[in-house]
Amino acid sequence: MIGRIILAAAILAMAGALWWWHARTAGPSAWQGYAEADFVKVGPTLAGLLTSVSVERGSQVTCGAPLFDQDDEADRAALDQASRQLAQAERQLANLQSGGKLTEIEQAQANLADAQATRDKLQLDLNRYENLLKYRAVPAQLVDQQRADVRSASAKVQALEAALTQMRAPLGREAEIRAQNAAVGAARAAIAMAKWRFDQRHVRSPAAGVVADVLARPGETLPAGGPVVSLLPPENIFVRFFVPEAALATLHYGEKVALSCDSCPKGLTATISFISPQAEYTPPVIYSESSRAKLVYRIEARPLPQQASLLNPGQPLEVRPAATGGPQ
Repeated sequence: MIGRIILAAAILAMAGALWWWHARTAGPSAWQGYAEADFVKVGPTLAGLLTSVSVERGSQVTCGAPLFDQDDEADRAALDQASRQLAQAERQLANLQSGGKLTEIEQAQANLADAQATRDKLQLDLNRYENLLKYRAVPAQLVDQQRADVRSASAKVQALEAALTQMRAPLGREAEIRAQNAAVGAARAAIAMAKWRFDQRHVRSPAAGVVADVLARPGETLPAGGPVVSLLPPENIFVRFFVPEAALATLHYGEKVALSCDSCPKGLTATISFISPQAEYTPPVIYSESSRAKLVYRIEARPLPQQASLLNPGQPLEVRPAATGGPQ
């Protein structure tokens, strides 16, 4: 009799242990979660006065759409100044690289041609006088004078040729031209910087999405980076849910989970993008078999952008393993 009682107690104890183990490891069929979002807060790169806001809360914007403008008067003037300085530097460089004026070069060419003609005539006369000198038809002094005139005319031609070459050469020395080239490069860099600063006064949307909030109004002076518009791109919406420690091993990065809610369409899924490496809740006692069930871990999953746009941040959701699916 006692043996039967002991056997029955053992069977009941084994059945209770099996039930406890199944209840402990089976885990819940669904986990509670909610939609969350990473908002993009767009602000000016530079401090300045806000003059206009082009969007309203709740409006849809495309990537590159205008969001707001700042006062650009000073930057417009700086851009104009940089443009004029660049033009001046380029004109100075062109002047150093150019030769003399066209009319001056033409005049030098004419003077050279006249000198060459005079030299050639004197050379012909010298040749004739030298032939006549053989027959003593002209005095030797006349021939000597003619030779001197030819040498003088040849020297004049050489001088005019050198002057014409110099007039055609750049006015500036090589070092001066290199220095002016550097000045032109600096002016171009200054205009690029001025244009960048001017463009920063007119801010456009970095992504397509919904305007979640307008945080500043025209007339306010904003610091650099001060948020003006809060954007919510659909790809920035994700689902955050919590699972107990016993079910953590069944979920992995990159796996899909099924989502469901009162107004959600069928077939809504998300891909696990983050699993917390530490528990979100730790009981104020040392871990034991009973307290381990109280541990929960934060997991995040991201739906496709076309499905994420159907969710609103803060919306309660029910998350299940993708193989299980949600209620139909």
